[in-house]
This record gives sequence, C-alpha cells and structure tokens, in this order.
Amino acid sequence: MVCLHYSYFHICWCSDSYRIGGFSQKHVFITGCDSGFGNLLARQLDQKGFRVIAGCLTEKGAADLAAATSPRLKTLLLNVTDSASIRSVVEFVRREVGERGLWGLVNNAGRSVPIGPTEWMQLEDFAKVLDVNLIGVIDVTLQFLPLLKKAKGRVVNVASILGRLSLIGGGYCLSKWGVEAFSDSLRRDMQHFGIKVSIIEPGFFKTGVTSVDLINADLKRLWARLPQDVKDSYGATYLDNYIRMQGFSMNILCSPDISKVTWCMEHALTAQHPRTRYGAGWDAKFFWIPLSYLPSFVSDFVVNVLLPSPKDKASS
Repeated sequence: MVCLHYSYFHICWCSDSYRIGGFSQKHVFITGCDSGFGNLLARQLDQKGFRVIAGCLTEKGAADLAAATSPRLKTLLLNVTDSASIRSVVEFVRREVGERGLWGLVNNAGRSVPIGPTEWMQLEDFAKVLDVNLIGVIDVTLQFLPLLKKAKGRVVNVASILGRLSLIGGGYCLSKWGVEAFSDSLRRDMQHFGIKVSIIEPGFFKTGVTSVDLINADLKRLWARLPQDVKDSYGATYLDNYIRMQGFSMNILCSPDISKVTWCMEHALTAQHPRTRYGAGWDAKFFWIPLSYLPSFVSDFVVNVLLPSPKDKASS
C-alpha cells in the first residue's frame, strides 16, 4: 500500500513538472498589467523569453512596465469594459502573432469596490464590478478564441477564493463565482480544439484590489447615501466598527508575496499538463478552500467573527 501511494505521488509530481519548450516563439497576452499580479507576471514571463503583450488601463502603467522590461515586451492600452477597445487590441495581437496564433491569454484585470453589506448597494454598484470582472473576461476571451485555436493555446482566468465562498456583499463574489462557471464551460467546450483552461484562485494578497484605503473610502460613500432609517437599523457605530474589524482582518490575512500567484499563472502557461485549478497562497489551500466544502453554517460563523453585527440584529 505504501508503495502504491509513493508511485501515485511520484507520477503526479513528474506530470506536474514537465514543461513545454520554445518560449521565444510563444506570445502571451495579459490584461490588467498596470500593477499587481499582471504586472509581475508580465515581467516574469519577459525574463523567461516569452513574447509578452501587456494590456494596461493607463498610459503611466504602460510606460512604467515598458521601462522595466526588455524591448521584446509590448504594451497596449485596454479597457476590458469597452468592446471596441478589445477589438483594437485583438487586431494588434493578430498582426504580431501571425499564423502561429496566440499561445496564452491571461484574464487578470479586475476591481473590488463597491463591496460591503448587500443592503447598502444599488444595481449600478453590482454592474461596475461585474462589467470588469466577468463580462470583461467573457468579451476578451470570445474575441481572442480564433487566435488561441490556431496555437492550441492556454486560457488562464483569475478567479478567487471568493468564487467559492461569498464572504461579503457587492459584485466581487458574484463576479468570481461567474468566472469559475464560465471557465468550466469554456474548458469543456474548447478541449476538443486543444485549448487548455486553468483557473487561479488566490487567497488574500496585498494588491490594489485589496487596498484598505480604497475599500474604506468607498464604504464611507455607500454609508453616506443610505436613508436614515437604514443607518439607524445598523447603529451609529456600525461603520466605524466595520472599517476597524475589516482592516484588522485584511492586515492579518493579506500576504505581500504575490509571486505565489504568478507562479501558478506561469505553471498554467508552461506545464505540459496544467492543472484545472490552482489555489494560490497558504490561506487558500489550507483554510478557505477546505472551508468551502464544509456546511454553510460553519462559513457563516467565520463571517460573523470577522465582521460586526447590526444594532437591530434579530434574535435566533
């Protein structure tokens, strides 16, 4: 029995470690490269010889990345909520890759806010996040599929552990659950054409998406527009308690080592046999993902520990 277990893990390890070759002939397009995961991945792949094309939202982000990388890396301005912007980028990439096609597409662009209690949201608050994190991913992927089919390439979609556990209100968790579902259906449909699809599920990391200052400023905006009766039901100190407890949790949970995520992305692009899902970070692997398999009352308890209760909380 011990020998069988050893053989199984040895086969898995060997399969996981086999890599493709010819990096210098492979093009990879990455969205959201101004900072964070996308920025580091672009630099990482550039150093390994890939022909990286990096989509950035701002001119400054594009200029800073270009200055930090080789002349081989190309930067483009891209707004993933604008189909015309995506079409323009696809045309540029088509000219760059020629008949080889596009080896890798990494859908990394994303936003977090508005997040907070669901009752504080309006419909447009959900739309702001879904347009970037889900509809943008779908639009970019659909427009790049013909180039990916030519190369029998890879699609790497950045979801989150919040695509398994809905820990907070707003559009973020909804969008990441959507990315999980879209990626699963895409993987099954495109496997017939040799395209492999991988999902990255990061835990909590220090990036622009998890910026406490950004989240707190938006929470104050949401609170300020609430009707007085809704504010009264939460209590005068609820916002301050929410910000304090969320900040405390984020400071403990968020890892500064974002290379744990970009290593997963790189593996999905370079492994002979990429994984379907990558849990990125120790918190994802050993806490959040296991928690997602437990009964809902357990995750409800965790959320209740991490966030305050409203003043008018109903008794059980």
